Amino acid sequence: MSSKILFWINGALTTFCIANSLQKKTNDTFYAIVEAYDKPKHFFKNQQLVKFQKTWFYHDNFKNLDKPDMEYLSNFEKKYDINLWELAINERIFYRFNPIYHFSSDEILSILQHECQLFDEILVEVKPDFLLMFESTLHQHELLYRMCKKRGIKILLLNQPNISRCIISETPRKIDVEINLEKLESSHKNFDELKLFRKSFSSFDSIKSYKSQFKVSNLELIKSAFSFLSSKNVHVNTHYTHRGRTKFKVLKDEIRKKLKRKIRYSFINNNLQTTIDINEKFVYFPLGVDEERNLLLAAPYYTNQLEVIRHIAKSLPIGYKLYVKENPAQVIRYWRSISEYHDIMKIPNVCLIHPNFSAENIYENCSLVITIGGTSGFDATFYQKPSIIFSDLGYSILPSVSRLNNIENLPNLIQESLEKTVSSDDLDKYLKILHENSFDFNPMDFENKYNEFFYHDGHYLDVDIPESKMKEFLEKNKITLDKLASEFEKKIK
Repeated sequence: MSSKILFWINGALTTFCIANSLQKKTNDTFYAIVEAYDKPKHFFKNQQLVKFQKTWFYHDNFKNLDKPDMEYLSNFEKKYDINLWELAINERIFYRFNPIYHFSSDEILSILQHECQLFDEILVEVKPDFLLMFESTLHQHELLYRMCKKRGIKILLLNQPNISRCIISETPRKIDVEINLEKLESSHKNFDELKLFRKSFSSFDSIKSYKSQFKVSNLELIKSAFSFLSSKNVHVNTHYTHRGRTKFKVLKDEIRKKLKRKIRYSFINNNLQTTIDINEKFVYFPLGVDEERNLLLAAPYYTNQLEVIRHIAKSLPIGYKLYVKENPAQVIRYWRSISEYHDIMKIPNVCLIHPNFSAENIYENCSLVITIGGTSGFDATFYQKPSIIFSDLGYSILPSVSRLNNIENLPNLIQESLEKTVSSDDLDKYLKILHENSFDFNPMDFENKYNEFFYHDGHYLDVDIPESKMKEFLEKNKITLDKLASEFEKKIK
């Protein structure tokens, strides 16, 4: 029996590549929502490599941002049980992280209304059996995802839990398998053996791939700058995400950010601690990278990390300090403001650690790890340390991991967690089932491949994509894509 599959396709070309390979394996009917710039849009309108029954172009729906219909939006929230302001205020384009343009409340609500109407119309018309996409990174992805969940549409979400391997699941960072650790068999690996096993599919390589997305190739940077400066810059008028982005403002902002990166890193080198006192009892809180889904979407009420640090610091028992470590990947966001570092360092029982300091050394000597939504809580278990997390993550099934549901409970939860022990058998069972339900594929490595092939190393996305060039790319990566499509075929069947 054939299925109807709705694809979300954007500058990240992975889902389009999956569609190309998957259509050779199934008789399913494909539909697509395409979020693209002007030149790639031309490719998607005319390509013959994937037969989509119908294609909608996301940015075509925001040409006229009229006064929002508040009654419609209110009824929509009730219909889908979605808090729209939660999505909007945590959207990096709308608030806090946009130095170029300030969106008014009416503009934001009008954009949301157009999105709600578009997605509702598509879901009513198509009645898809599956939605195939990456885990959400922006509000529009999360909005469509939640609407599909509410309608009972199966989600095929390509994501990484806490390992370099990939899973396809309904929920970000979780496998679609009910896990009861008590009923599973353990192979009785000790912690040293578990560490070796962990390293065999560590997320460290993924982190390196993530950082390499933002690598600076001077030649490609010059090419992308030339492409931008010689372009008509039509997206100022056609893409709400580019509002206010004149060429002068963009160049000015880029220069400003690069200067900030140098100044801030100099401050980091001169002021953040590069040693720890191993005789001191401490709790470890690793900072998350700003503007990422781990904060904005997975933990929408804990996005102010400075406040989170203050909450943890005042929740610690006497005799413990809080060690806060800057994330080395924060370099892609040009580090944090010096004033924020100062504010952290002013908290009496807090030490701010240099990003290059060994995390392994911290895990070995800390008493407890607290993280908003990262992998640190998972990594802590390999060093026999309990953890507290602020969002819903797959590894929270481990008894040594506690989920915080109310900030006022944090002092008690810290006390309870400090008394917990980590079972090697529980960790062994979880690793086994995670490995059995995942497969070898590194999305960021693949993204780097098409960034190099099409997008000037990812510096500039508004490029012409000739069909012949796309054919060449698909052929070069045929083995990888066929394997990936086979994994999706299994989930569909």
